[in-house]
Amino acid sequence: MYGIAVHGGAGALPRAQMDAAREAGYCQGILAALHAGGEILERGGSSLDAVERAVVVLEDDPQFNAGRGAVFAHDGWIELDASIMEGSGRRAGAVCGARHVKNPVQLARAVMERSLHVLLSGSGAEEFALAQGFALVPNEYFRTEERRCQLERMRDADAGARPTLSNLGTVGAVALDEHGRLAAATSTGGMTGKRHGRIGDSPVIGAGTYADDRACAVSATGHGELILRAAVAHDVCARMRHGGRSLDQAVREVVHGELVALGGEGGLIAIDRHGRIAMDFNVEGMFRGSLSAGGAARAAIYREA
Repeated sequence: MYGIAVHGGAGALPRAQMDAAREAGYCQGILAALHAGGEILERGGSSLDAVERAVVVLEDDPQFNAGRGAVFAHDGWIELDASIMEGSGRRAGAVCGARHVKNPVQLARAVMERSLHVLLSGSGAEEFALAQGFALVPNEYFRTEERRCQLERMRDADAGARPTLSNLGTVGAVALDEHGRLAAATSTGGMTGKRHGRIGDSPVIGAGTYADDRACAVSATGHGELILRAAVAHDVCARMRHGGRSLDQAVREVVHGELVALGGEGGLIAIDRHGRIAMDFNVEGMFRGSLSAGGAARAAIYREA
């Protein structure tokens, strides 16, 4: 028994504005990540390898806000955050504010496995990357014209305006392997026009990412500040462990209860120790997909009838 789910961010274009070609492109990107992670699980590999590989595929896909194609900060730089966690020993690693790491999720795993720390930031993360043999890339590698245009529109708008989900985004993956081990990973470029040094939920263990073999693995997406305040990923696990909730119940209570009560928009993907998958959101759409042993990979954006 194994399973994997991935997301490419909550807050898709309204259905009325989404053309068929673009929708197909997003779904193909989600399916590519599912198949990459699923192949590892199919041959008996670890959930940790599977979520890392799935997120790398999404980081390399310029359609999504992570790695290449990530959004611009207000000063014109692209700053990347990522985290990864395994549920058996609850080990975790994360990086934030990286400007030259091609695949931040890989560096996050190196922090987990090759350092005494959980979270490294900025130049410190990149010094560690060099020490571990990572090849750094110029910041221009991540930039796309579409994201540059988004920044210009943001700069032209009211500086005090509340960010919309169209200017945010995250990618993530959760998985259960045949050995009963859970893992989760999340990666993002943050929000368009963010202040230099802003850190959202994605690299914060317990907020954007959490995994515990006693309950579930979670990756969240949406308004990072609200997800941080609600400790969304850990809250789902805690409701299962201490409140006796099923996965679906815990996810629903957090996404449609806790987040909404704070004024937060977003969603999450989760998988429990029995291989059950939940993918829920409180906005019009979330790029998402899932694959379980013996089944076909499925991808969707909008809520299914």
